[in-house]
Amino acid sequence: MPSAQKIIVIGAGIIGASIAWHLQRKGADVTVIAEKIGGVATPNSFAWINASWGNPEFYYRFRHRSMTEWSRLAKELPDLPLRWCGGLCWDLPEAELDAYAAQHYGWGYGLQPVNQAASAMIEPNLAEPPEYALHVAEEGAVEPVAAAEILLKDAGNRGARLLSGIEVGRLLTQDGRITGIETSEGALHADHVVLAAGAGTVALAASAGIDVPLETPPGLIVHSRPAPKLLNGLVMAPGLHMRQTAEGRVIAGSDFGGTDPAGNPEAAANELFDKVKAALKGGSSLALDFHTVGYRPTPKDGLPILGGVDTRPGLYLAVLHSGVTLAPLVGLLAAEEMLDGSSTPQLSAFRLSRFA
Repeated sequence: MPSAQKIIVIGAGIIGASIAWHLQRKGADVTVIAEKIGGVATPNSFAWINASWGNPEFYYRFRHRSMTEWSRLAKELPDLPLRWCGGLCWDLPEAELDAYAAQHYGWGYGLQPVNQAASAMIEPNLAEPPEYALHVAEEGAVEPVAAAEILLKDAGNRGARLLSGIEVGRLLTQDGRITGIETSEGALHADHVVLAAGAGTVALAASAGIDVPLETPPGLIVHSRPAPKLLNGLVMAPGLHMRQTAEGRVIAGSDFGGTDPAGNPEAAANELFDKVKAALKGGSSLALDFHTVGYRPTPKDGLPILGGVDTRPGLYLAVLHSGVTLAPLVGLLAAEEMLDGSSTPQLSAFRLSRFA
């Protein structure tokens, strides 16, 4: 019987955790290396699970399939803090909202136009319910750090090793192949190395002569102190996207990714939180607890970078902005590609080689 393939996963955010979990389930010998459990970008995520927004159809279908994979994952891990709460959206001019609705409805997305009365029933605590909005009942949210921790714990229970607080200095190569990593604790060798390190991917890939075209725009998110229930689901209003977490915090950004606080995060956070309070009945009782500024790892064309690197066998890249939506599908397909030696057609549009 052949020995299990040794795979190092660099990164313990939602993407790294999902890849590690799926690899372990398929029988790999997995080691996860991370400076911080839960990752760096993941704790700053709005954590909206969707197939929405101005995506080409192939990417819409990829995202929509991953929504289904979240349901599959939740059956296997019932403690995942996942909730299909639905989303209410009216953050585009009406003509653009209609065009978006027609396109996505034609693709099979469960959009439902709603009037002001219906909006008020869906979200009774909105101070000014929209006269016209779209409701998508199948959208949801997950608490991303808790989800990553659950995936890593289950992988660990099945034999995966988790090494935290360790800095990775560079990738190791031999005859053009990636053979492992150099860390603050010494060298580690493996059959495959997975780079799921978010913004840290660029420097590590560069250590092996690989250019990963990545941008890291900042995104401000405000977090209230835990409060009684004010929101049933996701709210996408003009200039204000909100949801309430499992522990009762209302979190919000100027959009779901957060926007640049322009040099004064504290002032921008206070201004944004004032909008949150004004948008909700009972919002005056909310108190700002803290804000985060996350740096979203975003490939320059907006699409994920997923898969092996032709010039450096043994390396697998997984860097993307929509990490929360795509985590279960990326984990599943990445594990299949590495362990089965396959090339998944669904990932063909996301290879690094498209930038060559």
